[in-house]
Amino acid sequence: MLALWIPVTIAAAFLQNLRSALQKAIKGRLSTAGAAYSRFIYALPLALLYVWGLHDIGGFDLPQPNGLFLLYCALGGLSQILFTVTLLWMFSFRSFAVGTTFSKLEVVLIAILGAILLGDTVGPLAAVAIGVGAAGTVLLSLTETRLTFGGLWRGMGEKATLIGLLSAVLLGASVVFYRGAALALDGPEFIMAAAYALAISLAMQTVMMGAWFLVFDRPELGRVLKEWRRAAPVGLVGMACSVCWFTAFTLQNAAYVRALGQVELVFTFIAGAFWFREKVQKIEVAGIILIVCAILLILLAES
Repeated sequence: MLALWIPVTIAAAFLQNLRSALQKAIKGRLSTAGAAYSRFIYALPLALLYVWGLHDIGGFDLPQPNGLFLLYCALGGLSQILFTVTLLWMFSFRSFAVGTTFSKLEVVLIAILGAILLGDTVGPLAAVAIGVGAAGTVLLSLTETRLTFGGLWRGMGEKATLIGLLSAVLLGASVVFYRGAALALDGPEFIMAAAYALAISLAMQTVMMGAWFLVFDRPELGRVLKEWRRAAPVGLVGMACSVCWFTAFTLQNAAYVRALGQVELVFTFIAGAFWFREKVQKIEVAGIILIVCAILLILLAES
């Protein structure tokens, strides 16, 4: 029987693709930070409504939050915000291409951080799958940034590379903290634990990033609110995407989930090659083959 976390993760990957497309549509009207904030502020009411529906209609008991849960939610939300900040910082460097490539190694870091913080270990086959998937992701990133292997090697010691690695650590940490938050509730059904962790994390992110905008960039906050008609759909799809991610993280080791979640890159590749008729390079095909192999190995490890 197919484990529930598998279709939920695939749904999350598909919705993430859709959310990215919607974010691109508002990118010209909002900054990258503003587009990211629209995901939080417009998803929050929907997340709270989702928790209410599970409780009042679905009959699920509301969890009792504890200190560890709140700490994990705060750290997860802050890590995700700082990830956006470091990514923007990296793009300010001329040599950001190498950093971009290393920022894609989040799955490897999730496996490491998950083992350290939550005791989530991975089996040998899953470890191979994570390594193969990371290699495929790097190949795709080389194509995206038009970087050669020689350029990658020469840029290893540059500041932008270290910032790229930092962004990967922050993104990986946010995923592990979110899983830790759901597990820290230790009581409710997984679906309510995931929903509650998502709602509290979004509330914290909305407050934290909103406070930053109030202090440093009030005009952008005004634009986020003014563009609600275009930004609200990003929040809606983003909330549905986050529900799937949080549910999958609650059910399974986050490293396994994110490794399978790389199917998002396969969706993007197929859309570009067959729908938009984009020219496909050999290195892209090699990267996609590696990612598909990684996904099959993850599924095999869980069978």
